[in-house]
Amino acid sequence: MHYFLIAGEPSGDLHGSYLVEALKRLDPDAIFTFLGGDMMARAAGCKPVIHYNRMAFMGFSEVLRNLSTISANFSAAKQAIELASPDCLILIDYPSFNLKMAAFAHKLSIPVYYYISPKIWAWKKWRVRDIRRNVRMVFSILPFEPEFYRRHKAEAVYVGNPSVAEVDAQLAQAATRQEFLAANNLPDRPLVALMPGSRRNEILNNLAIMQAAMARFPDVQPVIIGAPGTPDSLYAASGAGSIPVLRASHATAILAHCTAALVTSGTATLETALAAVPQVVLYRANGSKISYNIMSAILDIKYVSLPNLIVGRQIIPELLLHNCTPDTAAEALTPLLDPGSAARKAQLEGYADMRRTLGTADAAANTARAIIKLQSLRPKMP
Repeated sequence: MHYFLIAGEPSGDLHGSYLVEALKRLDPDAIFTFLGGDMMARAAGCKPVIHYNRMAFMGFSEVLRNLSTISANFSAAKQAIELASPDCLILIDYPSFNLKMAAFAHKLSIPVYYYISPKIWAWKKWRVRDIRRNVRMVFSILPFEPEFYRRHKAEAVYVGNPSVAEVDAQLAQAATRQEFLAANNLPDRPLVALMPGSRRNEILNNLAIMQAAMARFPDVQPVIIGAPGTPDSLYAASGAGSIPVLRASHATAILAHCTAALVTSGTATLETALAAVPQVVLYRANGSKISYNIMSAILDIKYVSLPNLIVGRQIIPELLLHNCTPDTAAEALTPLLDPGSAARKAQLEGYADMRRTLGTADAAANTARAIIKLQSLRPKMP
């Protein structure tokens, strides 16, 4: 079977690579065409039609500056889908781009599947109409999502969360602390991971806050976990100062040696929780209280970090917009650095609850099996 996949950012590339591997195990004659990154390329054995580093634009101003590139990406993706004439299209998150591709493929009578749902339950709920119309099945990696889709008469199933197995595999093969410190030329002090996001604007907005907060802890060594495809020069321009940028194929290889973390909201909050590293979530954006009030009115959720959403209560402090300052970050981080503190213990207990809720199902394998089974059935009429 010929599978066409689209992932537009690093996390999608990672999860897409595992899905490609799962499809290959079940379908040895599988052919792949995709938009994604280096990990999907290694799994598929071919280059992407478009690399995600030409696709990951965030915020109105960044999108506006790159309209010609975005338009060219849409055209190239449509042309590639028509040329490949795949048996199905598999979309991975990245909704602004992928929902347009879903509509295009549906018009061509190509079955569309969505692996890793866009977070339309948080805002832009109207997008569920497009998914109901154009997507045959949503394979959800968050256990509360299928109920949302059922309420809106769309097809969705929870397949497990891929980060559980990914993080556990990395923890099992992590270097010893002394090996890690020696390899990265780090002092033997408590390490705090700084994860300011993967997009340019996220890093510009959040890293300086993190750096200023860490200046309050002279006995702690901060380290920046470099995002794939993000050059060291961007971290330097965003306020990294003398903080080293560490890189690994998976962030967990670094998180395994950290006492705590400052994390910009996103998939990284889940990976940090699965690695059992207490964290503070920071999201500065423009730092405006007005923006905070607007965001609070628009969002249909009580929390922004995935661990809090999964367990249904706040286990991680969330410092958003005007509440995100070096002082508030340092205040929230302080008790997490104390091995015996109640705040640290409570967060780790919350992580255990989150793991129980997520379960241990193999999301990529379950999704691959379901797609192949659905493809073997008579396709739905467009």
